[in-house]
Amino acid sequence: MNVAEQVVRDGTEAKKERPPLGAFAQPGMVPYIARWSSEQYPRSLVVADHRGIRYVDELPHDRDLRGILWKRIGLSPGKGRPEFGNVHFFRQRRAMRKLLCQICGGPADRTADGTLWLVGEDADDRDAWATDLVTGHPPLCVPCAVTSVRACPHLRKQYVALRVRTFELGGVQGALYRLHGHLPVVYAADGVPFDSWRVHWVLATQLLMKLTEFTMVDLATEHAEYVRRAAAGTER
Repeated sequence: MNVAEQVVRDGTEAKKERPPLGAFAQPGMVPYIARWSSEQYPRSLVVADHRGIRYVDELPHDRDLRGILWKRIGLSPGKGRPEFGNVHFFRQRRAMRKLLCQICGGPADRTADGTLWLVGEDADDRDAWATDLVTGHPPLCVPCAVTSVRACPHLRKQYVALRVRTFELGGVQGALYRLHGHLPVVYAADGVPFDSWRVHWVLATQLLMKLTEFTMVDLATEHAEYVRRAAAGTER
């Protein structure tokens, strides 16, 4: 998805050999943005006209401040079983807007070098870094970032830690509708920039963040610095 017209990157090469991050302790924690089995999807009828989609029984909180329609979901964290592979739409959206750690729900780690993000990219793939970097993953605090690269199967294969100095919300991810006769039908799932006409035809499930100026960092070094700040009493 091309949300940004231009991305400014000023980063150093990530080290190919990293310390064994699996040596760090893994707390027993369900990610803040994970969905629980009790958080069901209410039955909702979507209709459409020439202006876009809407719910038949639409309520004010079904749309965000930009007027984008969001998929409905229950809110009962901690009840039932955690579904680690499913993202809770509301909590993901809140974590993005407020820069909360996607794992613990506390403030993401921010220093003079920027906010901490993990992305599942290959640091040596120059083609990947030549395109716009847009993510649906909220930022993290340092301890939870360390936990994530040990616990997440995708991040165990590859990840890049970033200190991001400049970023902005760029769009939403969701189900795209179009009219088939008089009925709206889903024809794709994709990311949609805020300034696209398609934003009126998407049932959003995630906010997307555009990362525009950042530096690649070594996560083990970031953890050591976090521990130093905590010991000195300067960690927020």
